[in-house]
Amino acid sequence: MIEKAINRLNFIIDKVSKNLSEISEEEMSVKPLPNKWSKKEIIGHLIDSATNNHQRFVRGQFEHNPEIRYDQNKWNEFSFYQEIASNQIISFWTIYNRQLLEIISRISTDNLKKQIKVGDNLLTIEFLIVDYVEHLEHH
Repeated sequence: MIEKAINRLNFIIDKVSKNLSEISEEEMSVKPLPNKWSKKEIIGHLIDSATNNHQRFVRGQFEHNPEIRYDQNKWNEFSFYQEIASNQIISFWTIYNRQLLEIISRISTDNLKKQIKVGDNLLTIEFLIVDYVEHLEHH
């Protein structure tokens, strides 16, 4: 299961980075409605997801059931993605996910079974990795 997630993440990084770089700054900045995220903000949301999952993947290996949660709307708002150039956001998303890929591929089988508290649930690192890749595919 983890190998499939690693291969899928590698594919997504390559494919999405290329596709995003072909979209104009103007199109990346368009908000479909005032309360809906632009493409830049969606990529920003995925960066925030990477940031929080990075902590889960690392801290979960050495802390006992750490609790790591975040408010996605506040993270997006106060990261100012709408105001940052698209190429910066795309580059950061790409590099961050390549780093996560390196970390994920080195997590031991024993550590994949360790749990993280997310809301009211205890979830394994392995589940969170698979869920992270599925979340990327969703967006």
